[in-house]
Amino acid sequence: MGKFFDNILAHHKEFIEKQRMFFVATAPLTAEGHVNLSPKGMDSFRVFSDNRVAYMDIVGSGNETSAHILENGRITFMFCAYEGPPLILRLYGKGYTVLPGDSEWPELSSHFKLMLSTRQIIVADIDMVQTSCGFGIPYYTYTGERDHAGKWAANKGEEGLEIYKAEKNLVSIDGLPTALLKVS
Repeated sequence: MGKFFDNILAHHKEFIEKQRMFFVATAPLTAEGHVNLSPKGMDSFRVFSDNRVAYMDIVGSGNETSAHILENGRITFMFCAYEGPPLILRLYGKGYTVLPGDSEWPELSSHFKLMLSTRQIIVADIDMVQTSCGFGIPYYTYTGERDHAGKWAANKGEEGLEIYKAEKNLVSIDGLPTALLKVS
């Protein structure tokens, strides 16, 4: 049976910090729009307080999260225990995108190991935390991070990444603008 909390408790934070992977989900307001669910890793998630979190987002083939939270703010994070006791932890809240050049960027970015492919930081104010059993989650063994994103970004170079973002990251698959469109 799931349990609900108004904020992130100390043991929730400890669990989150041990996870090597998490999932982020967002959706547009329209019923015809597509729900986005993305896996994330690379030591990119931070808990700043009992109601504020953020993650460093790298350049990808789309930018659905930014588009959806620009439209309506809704965001959900999910963490699963792949070792130890079973557990699923979800964070529900309202998010927004922070880009390089924004006033919050210097302070927020100092909490991450920025990479050439760092695109933005997604910040969320959490209004509900849910834990559930996780009995159906299998055991997995962490063996390391992939180096593909770093190599891909290095191959593109700074100019190539800007061109790629302009081609692939300014609007969602449903045509919604992302935060990057505001600055281009």
